[in-house]
Amino acid sequence: MDEEEVFKKESRYIFQTYTRQPIVIVSGEGARVWDINGKEYIDCVAGIAVNGVGHRNPIVVRRIKKQLDRLMHVSNLYYTDVQVDAAEKIVERSGMDKVFFCNSGTESVEAALKLAKKHTGKRKFISTINSFHGRTIGSVSVTHKETFRKPFEPLLKDVRFVEYGDSSKIEDEIDEDTAAVILEPIQGEAGINVPPEGYLREVRKICDEKDVLLIIDEVQTGFGRTGRWFAFQHEEIEPDIVTMGKGIGGGFPVGAMAAKDEIAKSFGRGDHGSTFGGNPLACSAILGVIEAMERGEMIKRSEENGIYFRERLNILKKNVSFIEEVRGKGLMIGVSVNEDANEIVDRARERGVLINATSDKVLRLVPPFVIERNEIDSAVSAIAY
Repeated sequence: MDEEEVFKKESRYIFQTYTRQPIVIVSGEGARVWDINGKEYIDCVAGIAVNGVGHRNPIVVRRIKKQLDRLMHVSNLYYTDVQVDAAEKIVERSGMDKVFFCNSGTESVEAALKLAKKHTGKRKFISTINSFHGRTIGSVSVTHKETFRKPFEPLLKDVRFVEYGDSSKIEDEIDEDTAAVILEPIQGEAGINVPPEGYLREVRKICDEKDVLLIIDEVQTGFGRTGRWFAFQHEEIEPDIVTMGKGIGGGFPVGAMAAKDEIAKSFGRGDHGSTFGGNPLACSAILGVIEAMERGEMIKRSEENGIYFRERLNILKKNVSFIEEVRGKGLMIGVSVNEDANEIVDRARERGVLINATSDKVLRLVPPFVIERNEIDSAVSAIAY
């Protein structure tokens, strides 16, 4: 099958819900992928912050292959050893007490919202302007962008959106019917918006004083993306509920919601569920990712490579007129530009580098943690004229 045939079949047989780049990717390794014509690319998208440990990481591949030879699926009507092992390792690294497994980030947010309502008996949620938490009915209800919300109204009614980065706005909005505040520690889809230092600590204090739950959405920021296991750990806080997805499976579709014991107890048998959640293959992928991250010192690499990448971009900024700002933490980087970001994406792709635009004026760079310094240099060069 050639490229044109793939394009035609995609148009014929698949819902047209995605704006795709005009290439067909067929293989990958580390921080590089290859298209159907054999062209090589440095991948600074990583499946949208998913392939943190790199494409075809040998540890993850070995774990999944080994599990394939044992057991693929039995449902949550039965116990599996691999599921409890994965839960234990997530608990140890997140500071939470219990884990609920699902299949994606948006499902983890749905689970968190249900848990917050069940635990508190309240129904109001406070989210932030420019937030993104998913596309299912519950998660899109706490997502701010009108284009995601409007076609699917009515959504959850009791949701309020306040300015991101200003804890006083959250405090002002809390009332006796507020179940939870839900925050991204860094806003991803909005363009890698990093809040002021101390913001999460201030919100944690307010939630404690007002007896309101704090949900931290780590779907994009979690599992090493910002140079910590979880981005909330930069401020040394402890959320009540954490949502996870993307990088947790290293490319295998999996999500998880974790919570403190007192809150987790509010979910009884039958209150929530998932046929495929925590299936043996997904949990083997999680275990492979954790092993690969620890053996390869991926947290350190994310932090150090992120510093280097931002330094190189800031040097470029001094020599070109189109870059306005470089921001981010770890290997979660945003670049504000004053020209069409999509044209920069096209230019970089032609030069063998894959990057992403979250809007017309913001580039997002979320490469695998295993990216090498020479690959970062090549990526920066591809962004330049």
